[in-house]
Amino acid sequence: MLARLRVALRHAVPTTDDAVFETGKLKIDFARRQVTLADQEVKLTPTEYAILKYLVAHAGKVVTHQQLLREVWGTQYQNESQYVRVYVGQLRQKLERDPARPRYIITEPGVGYRLRTDEM
Repeated sequence: MLARLRVALRHAVPTTDDAVFETGKLKIDFARRQVTLADQEVKLTPTEYAILKYLVAHAGKVVTHQQLLREVWGTQYQNESQYVRVYVGQLRQKLERDPARPRYIITEPGVGYRLRTDEM
């Protein structure tokens, strides 16, 4: 019973399916499952989209590697932080003008990532 409750809470995202999230030139339409950057559609894998959706749900807050692993891959992958690094790198390649100097997905050294929400 507690495990089911944890799963239900884990999947409870504060955004609704008909919500649209925007920051800078990045726009995510959850109802259509569409991501656009400067009005150009960005194709994401299901895993990349799940990471981005979780970051949006916690926009402006630091999300740890363990949180992302647990929410996207499941509890059995909590020690596989390289998965997060690889997929965040792929997201940055698709979303950032200069992935080496990200504007949207900011690294919090030794902790995780933060989705920047202020206007750029």
